Amino acid sequence: MTVERDGPILVEGPVEVVREDGTVASSDRFMVAICTCRRTRTAPWCDTSHRRRRRPPAPDRARPAPSAGAPVPEEHTEPAAGPHRPADPPEGGPPRADT
Repeated sequence: MTVERDGPILVEGPVEVVREDGTVASSDRFMVAICTCRRTRTAPWCDTSHRRRRRPPAPDRARPAPSAGAPVPEEHTEPAAGPHRPADPPEGGPPRADT
């Protein structure tokens, strides 16, 4: 298991997650990202929603603050990934069972 700062918990799969209501979410992927920000639409799986609304980083004491009126660079964010599902099989391989 790997904990990413301001990101998901990465767990080597396959994985089964038992939710509070007793239902089970399972994935047979070799690596699974479990959401910790609670913004995901695909709970318990991470959909990278944490990238869209990050808190601004703590000020760096070694770097002076920008002067008033100076342009502030925009933070680059990546779009959220689609729903969690196993990767497509290699060409010529058997079709996935979930399609």
